[in-house]
Parts: sequence; structure tokens; C-alpha cells
Amino acid sequence: MKNIHVKNLKFQASKSSGEVSAIIIEPKDAKSLLVLAHGAGAGMNHPFMEALADKLAEEKIAVFRYQFPYFEKGKRSPDPPNILTATVRSAIETASAKLKDLPLFAGGKSLGGRMTSTAASKEQLPNVKGIIFFGFPLHAPNKPSSDRAEHLFKVNVPMLFLQGTRDKLADLTLLEPICKKLKDKAELHIAEGADHSFHVLKSSGRTDEQVIEELARTAAVWMDKND
Repeated sequence: MKNIHVKNLKFQASKSSGEVSAIIIEPKDAKSLLVLAHGAGAGMNHPFMEALADKLAEEKIAVFRYQFPYFEKGKRSPDPPNILTATVRSAIETASAKLKDLPLFAGGKSLGGRMTSTAASKEQLPNVKGIIFFGFPLHAPNKPSSDRAEHLFKVNVPMLFLQGTRDKLADLTLLEPICKKLKDKAELHIAEGADHSFHVLKSSGRTDEQVIEELARTAAVWMDKND
């Protein structure tokens, strides 16, 4: 991509878990910065994460995406929540130091987004203007529950929920009322026909790439509005 600067780096995830990898993608004319965490089963180099970062860069959004310690070590089971939230905080601090002049946002895919909001619910994330969820995992697959949303009411920054209508980890009949209860702190954007991975069926008449373009465009507009 032209006029895009890419940098690989390492940073200290937490006091006990060592260094993890990160990638900065910075458009020359970047308007904002998004610190982006991966989901439970796939790291920062998963095709969805790479495609999303590229599309965000096209929308003039710089992206700092990073690994959680368990994935960096080649493990499949996520770290305990305290390690995950400490890594979120470290990533935000590192990204903020690297790109000081850009409005700062944070979030992630599934688990990564939920751990970002969990960290924010415990203690405000420095300089973070808002949190973006690329598929908030409200409950286990096909086991509707709102328990994972309780911490959201302790988050003190705006939140954008990007959710597919076929997402088996987020029953929209449960998520929509939650967003309404969060009032002006939450905005819900529904990706028609998309599942939790934002995959759409051929019968939908559009492609996964078009869905990712929709997510990036929606996120960019929301970030402009909240910077």
C-alpha cells in the first residue's frame, strides 16, 4: 500500500508474562489510532485481522495490533483475565507513546474487545476516547445470557458494537436492550448476514471483503465523531 508505514515491534505484556509482538500500520495522513486485540482462537496475523487493519488504514486510521502472551507462546488456551487486561493496558501505553499526536481508541475482535472493556471497567484506560467491539462475545455459542455485559455499565467512554445478524455468540434480542440501557455510551451497528467471524453466505449477495469494508468505514466515521 502506498503512503503506509509498517513497523514490527515487541513490548512488555505484563510484569510476569514477558514480551509480545505488535505491528503498527500508519497511513501518512492518519486521523486516529486504534489499538486492536485479536480473538481467542486466532492471533494478530489472522487473515481477518490483517484485512481489517488494511481497510482501516484506507480509512486513514492507524492500527496497533498485538498478541496476547498465550498466543505469542504458541498456546491455545487464553491467559487468565488479569494477564489479558494487563496486556491491553500495556499495548495502549506503548501505542500511545509511539503515535503521540493521534486521537486514541482501543478494542478488538471478540475476546480482545471484551478484555479491553473489562480493563476499562476496572480503571480508566489512559487517553482512550472510545472502545470498538468487532463482534462482542456476549455469551457462549447458542447459550444466550447477558452476564458478560455487566461490566460494560462501569465503562466511562463511548462504545461501538459491530455485530452480525448470524452471530451465535451474541443474541441480538439480548444485545440490543443492553445497548439501549447504556444510552449515549453505546452505538450498535448491525452487519446483515454476517456471523461471529463476519463471514457471509454467497446467497447474501455480497462478499466477506465488502463486510470488512463496512466495518472499517463504520468504525472510522464513529471515531471521527468521538475524537
